[in-house]
Order: sequence, then C-alpha cells, then structure tokens
Amino acid sequence: MSTGVAVLDRSFSLPPQRHATTPPEARGLARDEVRLLVAQDGIVHARFRELPGHLRAGDLVVVNNSAVMTAAVDARLGELPLTVHFSTWLDDGRWVVEIRSAERAPFPDDGLDAGTELLLADGSSVVLARPWLPPARRLWVARTTVDPRVSMASHGRPITYSYVPQRWSADYYTTVFGRLPGSAEMPSAARPFTDRLVLDLLTSGIAVAPVTLHTGVSSPETGEPPSPERFVVPAATARQVDATKAAGGRVVAVGTTVTRALESATDRQGSTHARSGWTDLVLGVDRPARVVDGLITGWHAPGASHLDLLVAVAGPEIVGESYAAALETGYLWHEFGDSALLMRPV
Repeated sequence: MSTGVAVLDRSFSLPPQRHATTPPEARGLARDEVRLLVAQDGIVHARFRELPGHLRAGDLVVVNNSAVMTAAVDARLGELPLTVHFSTWLDDGRWVVEIRSAERAPFPDDGLDAGTELLLADGSSVVLARPWLPPARRLWVARTTVDPRVSMASHGRPITYSYVPQRWSADYYTTVFGRLPGSAEMPSAARPFTDRLVLDLLTSGIAVAPVTLHTGVSSPETGEPPSPERFVVPAATARQVDATKAAGGRVVAVGTTVTRALESATDRQGSTHARSGWTDLVLGVDRPARVVDGLITGWHAPGASHLDLLVAVAGPEIVGESYAAALETGYLWHEFGDSALLMRPV
C-alpha cells in the first residue's frame, strides 16, 4: 500500500520525531518561519511567510476570529486527580465536557455515569448529566455550580495532549485573528500568521475576511465524526465570498474550522449566506466543498476525521500526495508544527 493511499484510509504511521513538541519560537523560529507545503500545479516546499507569493490578487483568505479559552481545569473524583476539558456551552446553560486523567489520557468509559460529580480546583463542581452524542461516552453534558468561565479564568490552562510534554502559557495558543473567546482548542491553522504577513497579503491584492467557529475538543477516537459547533458567517463576509467567486477569484479557508463554517452557510448553487447557530456538517467524499477552493491547514494525525474534510476540498490525490511528501521530507505535525496550502485541482 502506498503512503498516499494509507493516508486516505487514515492508517498511515506517524513517527514520534514528527510530533512538534514545542512551539516554533522555542525552536528558534518566528511563527511565520514554519515550513509550508504548497500543493497546486505540483508540490512546492516553502516557508509560511512566503504564502502571498502562492496566492493571486483577487483571492480571498477567510479566517476564524474565535479565540481559545483556558479550557483545561484540574479536578478530583473523590481522591482521584483528573482534568476537565470544557468543550462548549449549550443553549440551556449547561456545558459539554471531556474528562481526562491527570496524565492527559482519556478517562475510562466505565468510570463515569450520569450523576458523577467532580470537584474543580476552585471548589465549584461539575455534575455529569448524560452522554452528549450517544452511544459514544467521551463527551458529556454537565451542570456546573459556577460559570466555568470563572473557573477557567482563575485555574484554567490551554488544553494540551501528551505529545507536548511541557506546559506553555496561553500566549502560545493565540492567533492574530482571535477576538471572540469561545474555542476549547486553538484554531491552529492560523497560528503561523503574523501582523506583517497579513499586511503583505493585503498589499498583494489578497483580501481577508472573518467568520467565527468556536471549536470543541479534538476527536481523538478513530472514526469519531466532528462534534456540532457554534458558528457565525457575517453578511459582509458572505457578500465578499460571492463577489470573489463572481470575479474569478479563489476562496481560501484558513483551517478546517473556517471550511466547515463557510460550507455550512453555502447553498447547493454555491451561493454563501449570512448564517449563525450550530453546524453538524460533515464534509468528505460524499459531501465535497461547494465554495472553498483551497485550504491552509496543519498536519492531522492518523485517524483524524479532519482528513475527510481535506479530501472534500482538495481531492484524494492531492491530499495523499501531500501527506506522502510531508512524511518523506520531515514536516512536523500538530498545533506547533508545519503547514500546508492545498488547492483544489482546476
């Protein structure tokens, strides 16, 4: 089986040395100096700050203005130390949470049930009500005695996983576009952008427009679909998307979050509308992208549902070839890693 085919069935092997275990800044790089694989008319290896040279005047780059919360809070179940990941808030005031061990591993399903109470570090509590997306039991709807945002502000930290052994301050989990707190995890495709790079895009005739999608916690279980997420596509952005397409420009989404938001607001005819609420859209071979022509993204781990979304935009050949090239040439994975620009074949 070729590496490219293995990527598409999610079974590729990621060597341990390909995990980005520290931010680029700790490796002596500026944010926009991470590597950028460009897949359009073949594969080119570049640096992220060279992005404007791989786009065209008249293109539109759409970004996510959601900012990350310090959504990991220490807790106890009796005497057992745990971590609660606050994923998103529901319309009735309850929250969706994920419970992890103190070592950041998923907590066993049989250790949790409706009525389980966890005591947070600030003395408030979380009481599990029911699984959010049954039959899966990884995410739970929970009641809280205090607004979790208060607990996050006083005792929270960014959500991290075992491939990042050291804790880094919240500053390392920000993006230049983040304005509206609400994401459980950083919309990390935008991390390499800097103020200077945004200015370079604008002076190159490439427009930038925002949407909002508040990310939930990642889906680490193989085959688990993306969870529903809150989103807003403003009317001004919808008009800009339609105008770009009408003028022959390309719509380039910064991340899977932006892609999901835009496609959730685009009708079967390819027209984008102002829209807000919840999206449970799952993109893939059976539901390809209608409006997004290209995607700026990080590198996703084996088993990630995000791989289907990449295929929905760029197609299986480009995604497979890009992942094979990244594996062969030493790209780094995850939120502190390298990037790709994947364009839909013409």
